[in-house]
Amino acid sequence: MSIQKKVALLFVVLTVSVILIFSSAIFYFVHQFTFDDFYKRLETRVNISSQIHHLNDRDSLGVYREIRQRYLERLIAEKQYIIKPDIYTKGKTVKGVPRQLINNIIANGKSRFKADNVFYAGNIFHFPEGDAIIVVSATNPSGLSELNDLEQVLIISFLISILIVYIIGRRFSYHTFKPVRSIIKKVNTITASNLHLRLEDYNGKDEIAELTQTFNNMLDRLETAFETQNNFISNASHELRTPLAIIKGEAELSLKNLDQPGADLHKNLKEILTGTQSLQDIITSLLGLAQSGFDGKKQNWEQIRADELAFMVKEAVDHIIPTNNLSIDFSSLPDDVDSLVTQGNINLLKLAISNIGLNACKYSENKPVILKVYAENHSVIFSVKDQGIGIPESDVQHIFEPFFRASNTGKYEGHGVGLPLALNIVRLHKGNIGIVSKEGEGTEIRVMLPVYKTQ
Repeated sequence: MSIQKKVALLFVVLTVSVILIFSSAIFYFVHQFTFDDFYKRLETRVNISSQIHHLNDRDSLGVYREIRQRYLERLIAEKQYIIKPDIYTKGKTVKGVPRQLINNIIANGKSRFKADNVFYAGNIFHFPEGDAIIVVSATNPSGLSELNDLEQVLIISFLISILIVYIIGRRFSYHTFKPVRSIIKKVNTITASNLHLRLEDYNGKDEIAELTQTFNNMLDRLETAFETQNNFISNASHELRTPLAIIKGEAELSLKNLDQPGADLHKNLKEILTGTQSLQDIITSLLGLAQSGFDGKKQNWEQIRADELAFMVKEAVDHIIPTNNLSIDFSSLPDDVDSLVTQGNINLLKLAISNIGLNACKYSENKPVILKVYAENHSVIFSVKDQGIGIPESDVQHIFEPFFRASNTGKYEGHGVGLPLALNIVRLHKGNIGIVSKEGEGTEIRVMLPVYKTQ
């Protein structure tokens, strides 16, 4: 059974149970009110009968009888009994009056009783001439008929309500699980060939929004993993072939000239060493790119201050390019220190921003490079701005593709892995990278990371 049907069934059971409880309560209280009202009418007649019995004045007696006839309608099968208590003490009974009723009256002074749809009300009165028990009985067919009618109405209403609640429950569960069905339908259309598709975001903080975000995060990880794998396979052979060819050629040339006098083996070995170093750099970059894939694991994550991370980036750039002209701009730091705190792996983030800074220094030919740190729209932003060669407009859209190099970077060493590696790391931290560049004027790359929210 599907969850949708289970929810509909649970809704029907709970609602029908509530209706049943209320219907039973209504019938019970109406039943009690009807009987209590009829008993009160009998007790009124008992009291009037006691007054009539007590009066000896004929005029007063006539007044009471007239009041009874005028204001009290005669009940169906109404009967009146005046009984001496000593009759029952002698073991005798009065026809039509249950003995249990008389026993209750003698014990409690008054009593109500019902037997075979006949209602009894009686009191014991103390007259000067002696005690007397007055009992009035009658049937209440109209009251019982009303209760029967009410019972039928409640039963019919209950059966109809079951049908209505079932229909409402089906519609309720259908609309409740409509977003889930949409998610399932959308997920079924996503394959390895269209991993760029994402589920539609739902506003709110409910479970549907959380489920959607979870699926989208999973798709981010899958897309990055597939892209990393495809890029590795498609580019590794091409990028590795060149240094391997150089090493092989120089090695063959060295062997050929090994026995020839005057051969410049030093030059051949130097070329082999250069090719080997290039091969090592490419393999290191490829491994870094592969290992930075979005696996969704938050290993060694911690709270990171943006200003402290900026100093670490500066230190890393100084170590690799001692003559760099990179400076840090803290002029736009917010007053609230908490808005500068993000969460992540500090080594990976340092690697990503350092790669961007190193590129800026390399392609600006020692012109000033500004690393600016600030907060905006619930994000911590690292802006790296240089005055270098810039990126041609046609190349900007490809700049984050592994091993892609802009058309104006021919005289600069590199393998086209730094920015893709930085993008993978930033995406791992649920951040974004933006780039603004103009050829011949410079480039600005912004790394935007979410501010850490305390629970």
